[in-house]
Formats: sequence, structure tokens, C-alpha cells
Amino acid sequence: MSTDELTTDITKQTENSPRELLTRTFFFLCAALSIVTTISIVALLVTEAARFFSLTAPLLGVTGPTASIVDFLTGTTWNINSGEFGVLTLVSATVMITLGSAVIAIPLGVATAIYLSEYASERARSLLKPALEILAGVPTVVYGFFALIYITPALSVVLPSIGTFNMLSASIVVGIMIIPMVASISEDAMSAVPDELRQAGYGMGATKFDVATGIVVPAALSGIFSSFILALSRAIGETMAVTIAAGSRAQFLNPVNPASFLEGSLPMTAAMVQLLLGDITGGGLAYRSLFAIGLVLFVITLVMNVISDFVAQRYREEY
Repeated sequence: MSTDELTTDITKQTENSPRELLTRTFFFLCAALSIVTTISIVALLVTEAARFFSLTAPLLGVTGPTASIVDFLTGTTWNINSGEFGVLTLVSATVMITLGSAVIAIPLGVATAIYLSEYASERARSLLKPALEILAGVPTVVYGFFALIYITPALSVVLPSIGTFNMLSASIVVGIMIIPMVASISEDAMSAVPDELRQAGYGMGATKFDVATGIVVPAALSGIFSSFILALSRAIGETMAVTIAAGSRAQFLNPVNPASFLEGSLPMTAAMVQLLLGDITGGGLAYRSLFAIGLVLFVITLVMNVISDFVAQRYREEY
């Protein structure tokens, strides 16, 4: 019997052993449970959101008040008391916080990753990286109160017209929250770049800065970009920090107007919290709007993750 045949025979015997079958079954059930949970969540969102819209509600036996899907997707007024459900109001606030946090987290996160990967000693890295990741362990409600008590008063010294609840403070605190995600994933991507590429750069007379920015960062670009998308997805789904810092008054703001960041508004996640804490009737129109907002939030996050996977596959470097 050849070596290959012997190896195949041993593998088959191992796979057919009771212990191996039990292990395979356990891991299969874990994978199946994850898939079933995901499908259940999506089905719940789609079903309840369909009950909210007038176009599909009759098909599901809904006879009460419903909302127009066109008004929901294009409206710029959110007021459940008057029956106005324009989700663009909530989306604009969420986009503003996402853009503002990206301006803070992306440069700081990438710079931190470059330092940890290329400049820091082993001892410094072993101390700084765990310290950085402590930020990810701080409860988000603490970040919200930090923004309200410290960041907003500090900003009011420079910007007297800023409101107590404002988008700028919420953007800053969310940006601080997602720095560890950008820095950690980017640093892992940079550390995976082979040292041969660095040594080749040094052999050509490049400085450490040239090697870091001209060789390491481009080689790790797919991982770095993925960290951006994942961090921004985290920013989009943040709840308690923006609920406290951004306020509870829904108003449509222009995301590209810097003056809008001085005002407060109601992001999608904060609107869901407000609806749940309010006196709404289970099964009513306001209650079903929760699932419509959740579906929009899910679609936005899904699109961002699909883009992340595409970029990671498109620009992935194999060594």
C-alpha cells in the first residue's frame, strides 16, 4: 500500500469514528443555528415592515392605518403624532454622525496602526495595543454622558452658538469609539505584510516613513479599507451614545453643510429607542415603524459590508 493510500484509509477511519461524527454534528448545528437566526431576523424585519406600508399591508391582513412607502422613503418630516414618517430625516442625522466620526477615526486609526506596526517596539506594542482596545470595552452610555458633560461644554467655548444636543459632539464621541476598530484591524493587515517587502525598500535607500506609507500601507490596503467599512457600520448602528449626545428632536439636516453639525437631530437608532420608550401601542402604526426603520438600517449596513467584501477581494494582495 502506498503512502497516499495509507493516508486516505486513516482519514476515512478517523472521519467515521463516533467522536469525529459527534464533533462534526456539533459544529454543523452551530453553523446552522447562526444561519437560522440571521434568516429569522431578516424575515421579521421584512414581514413587520411590510405591515407598515399601505402597498403590502392588505396582503398581510392589516386593516388599520398604514403609511405610504414613497412618503416614508422621500419624506423629510418625522412626527408620529401627526402621522408623518419621513425616514430621510433620520437618515440625514445618521449620515452626519457617520461622516463626522469617519473624519476623526480614519486618520487617527490609520496613524495609530502605522505606529504600532512600523515604529513601536515589542514592549511598547504590548502595552499600547491593549490600552487602545480598552476604549472598545467602555459602555456606550458612558461615551454619551462624556460627550454631554465634557465635549459639548468644551466646544461651546469655541462655538458659542452650538446647542446642548448637537451632531458635532455625537460625531466626535462616536469617532473616538471606533478608533480601536480601525487601528486594530489596520495594524493586523500591516503586520501581515512580509518583511521582505520592507527590506527591499530599505535596500533601495527608502526611509522608514517611505516604507510605511509607500510600501506597507498600499500592500495592506484591502484590510485597511475593510476596517473603514466595519468601523463605519459600527458607527451607523451606535445607539446609546448618539441617543444622549445628539438629542431627541427630529429635523432634517443637510449633511454637507458644516453649520448643521451645531444643531441636534434624531438618528435612526435613537428614534427606535425613543419609540420603544414612548407610549406606543403594540401592533399600531408607530410600533410597526420600528421595523421599517430597522429594515432601512439593515439594508444600509448590508450594502456597506458587501462593498467591503468586494474591495477586499478586488485589492487583496497574495504573497
